[in-house]
Amino acid sequence: MPCPHNEISIVQRSQQQSAVAAAAYQSGEKLFCGYDQEVKHYPEKRGIVHNEILLPANAPRSYADRNTLWNAAEAVEKQWNSQLARRWVLTIPREIPPDQYAALVRDFCNQQFVSKGMCVDFAIHDKGDGNPHAHVMLTMRAMDEHGKWLPKSRKVYDLDENGERIKLPSGRWKSHKEDTVDWNDRKYCEIWRHEWEIIQNRYLEANNRPERVDLRSYERQGLDIIPTVHEGAAVRQMEKRGIQTNIGNLNREIKAANSLMKSIRQLIKNLKGWIIELSEKRKELLAEKAAEEAVFLPNLLMKYMEVRKAERSDWTRAGQNRGTSKDLKAVSEALSYLQRKGLSTVEDLENFIETSGKSAADYRKQMKPKETRSNVIDAILAARTDCKECKPVYEKYQKIFFKKTKEKFKLEHPEVARFEKASAYLAKHPDDKDSTKKELLQEQAKLVGEIADLKVPLTEVQEDLKKLRDIRYWVRKATPGTEESKDPPKKQPLKEVLQDKADEKKAQKNAPAQTKHKQQDMEL
Repeated sequence: MPCPHNEISIVQRSQQQSAVAAAAYQSGEKLFCGYDQEVKHYPEKRGIVHNEILLPANAPRSYADRNTLWNAAEAVEKQWNSQLARRWVLTIPREIPPDQYAALVRDFCNQQFVSKGMCVDFAIHDKGDGNPHAHVMLTMRAMDEHGKWLPKSRKVYDLDENGERIKLPSGRWKSHKEDTVDWNDRKYCEIWRHEWEIIQNRYLEANNRPERVDLRSYERQGLDIIPTVHEGAAVRQMEKRGIQTNIGNLNREIKAANSLMKSIRQLIKNLKGWIIELSEKRKELLAEKAAEEAVFLPNLLMKYMEVRKAERSDWTRAGQNRGTSKDLKAVSEALSYLQRKGLSTVEDLENFIETSGKSAADYRKQMKPKETRSNVIDAILAARTDCKECKPVYEKYQKIFFKKTKEKFKLEHPEVARFEKASAYLAKHPDDKDSTKKELLQEQAKLVGEIADLKVPLTEVQEDLKKLRDIRYWVRKATPGTEESKDPPKKQPLKEVLQDKADEKKAQKNAPAQTKHKQQDMEL
């Protein structure tokens, strides 16, 4: 089966990394790095079967030389923490012929990267061990029509509600930075993964292969399977030589567990089929019984009263009277309710409960996105407030150069973390970036009104459902064979027992006095 593994990373100068060194590693060539004046070469690297550079139409033709391209990409980056290149390791399906590996990667890179203005340097590695893969390096800056590198970001002035620039107390204009291209947007990671999945499956289909690639996780596919751990080349080589590793042992345990779970799921599936078959037979028998004798709700409620009376046979007389009175009141109200709703049979009751349940679910379904959006608006307004309050402290934090001093400042000033958290939340909602506070509050007020309008019918349906479910419980308790009918008889509440005993003692004390009064009356 094709392996879905792929890995994306950034070559960063702050991590002592070099784009020239990365290009030399994946291509197997000897390259000279102008930034640190060192030759980059990895002669021990084996299995490089193809490497190629793809350029957009506006790129200088000299960039077709690997050494020129990546030295130019590094030279334009002046910061100590610059991001130099984007790297991607793509697993190639070994089910397609090796002579199509380069065409597969080339088609993908032209479609997704070169078309957007990126320079692409890719190499295909295949040692013949069943693990063909491609290393792809992408430039981070766009170029103008003359092939000159453009800035990664630009300064944008903030505007007030009237469309005018906002002046700060310092006399400067309030502004922020915006990326000139959206290549760093997280959405592209998901898009590129999906497009890589599509093009692999297209090549597999063209070669009449039944296998297909799915880059979604097992959880997103809805599969109850434990994923194995990526082993890597070193672990694979050790395992081939018969040397067991911790990762290899873990993967073997995971595979054994998945096999056991598969067997258990099959057994459960067979049991469910058997249970469904028994349930269908039971329904057939109940249908035959219902056809012979129509069951009406008033009769069943009267029978429920008899069942309840039998359950209270060991109660005190006063307790029995109170229980009967309470049940009679509840059943009378239920009968009146059923008459208003036009429900006379058990089937009518079940159908009405199902319809009411669907109505309640529909109202809740309509309310949920409105409530979620209202909460998002609250969070956006709170985040904007945090950004406004904490920005002066955060700007001081950004101006600190030394790492330890910066960390200490951040610990002493919680405003920094608040600003970062608020900025991150606002970045997750780009569609609301240009919305004013007044617009958001108006939208929220409209949502609150719509939610209130939906709550009225929802409350009515929920009240109906409560009454209907109580009645269904009573009906099932009066119907032999149901689970409710098998409930053990309830004992009289202790409070009622104590009250009844107190009443009896009081009656006994009053008995002699009543007898004496009767005798006096007789003498008179």
